[in-house]
Amino acid sequence: MTKKLLLTSALMLSIAFGFSQTKEELHAQKAEKQSIADAAQAEANALQAQIDALPGWRVGAFGVIGGSLSNFNNWYSQGVPNNSSGNIGISVNGFANLIEDKFFWRNSLTTNLSWVKLDNKDTDFDSDKFEPTTDVFNISSLYGRKLSEKLAASTLLEYRTTILDNFNDPGYLDIGVGVTWTPIENLIVVIHPLNYNFVFAKNDAVFESSLGAKIMADYTRQIGKVGFKSNLSMFQSYKSGDLSNATWTNSFSYTLWKGIGVGFDFALRSNKQEALNYGLDQYAIALADNPGLTDAVPTFDNVDNDLQTYYTLGLTYKF
Repeated sequence: MTKKLLLTSALMLSIAFGFSQTKEELHAQKAEKQSIADAAQAEANALQAQIDALPGWRVGAFGVIGGSLSNFNNWYSQGVPNNSSGNIGISVNGFANLIEDKFFWRNSLTTNLSWVKLDNKDTDFDSDKFEPTTDVFNISSLYGRKLSEKLAASTLLEYRTTILDNFNDPGYLDIGVGVTWTPIENLIVVIHPLNYNFVFAKNDAVFESSLGAKIMADYTRQIGKVGFKSNLSMFQSYKSGDLSNATWTNSFSYTLWKGIGVGFDFALRSNKQEALNYGLDQYAIALADNPGLTDAVPTFDNVDNDLQTYYTLGLTYKF
């Protein structure tokens, strides 16, 4: 009996030792293969950097898709026990850049759209449709003639509006000339002291075109699986600070598998003309409900120009 126990123990130890050896060997093989893969990736990155430095077109796009749907029936613990709700958000960032030895032509598109629905099934007085909420559309084209490696004489055309609701009301078209500075790779700074800001809107009493200075800064970069883009667009009117505006948009994405990943977009905006237009609309609604309203009519001097913001979080797909 003792011999059998000894033989069994020896056999189990040998099996365990065999598995241990196999596991260690596999780890060693994995490390060797990983080292080869890392070296190959470094070579591929170096080749890609050489390709990116060559003259020609660079085209790319990435986006964010986020959304949720829910449906409740007889859920009595909430105020509206029978309802269906949902929200959908889509953003797309695209570019098409022509880089040559003596000039460049950079084109970009940024759009962020979202819809939301809250349908109370117990009443027919609310909407059962998806209504637009976030509505951003921006397209720009920058041409520059190089004066040096980092400085160029340039002209910029930029158009901003909404496309789901109130298209071109307001709409902003900037056309200007000046210089473009590229202090580091992937960063572009546009300084145009001569720029005209055309504003298109039905309410001419609030929205006004004017001459001013345009400053735009854009940083776009891809590091491995992480991609990000930050864009600041500012207009300073020479006529009045009330006609100035600024928008800062940011997009981040992380690729998880075969182009699919997670992304986050957020933006900030300051625009006193839009704030006054909204204030006048709200005042008109309040006046219709209360003809004896004594509140002061909103003007540029008393309107609250609160900071505008939005964000979108969801799945991304790299085109």
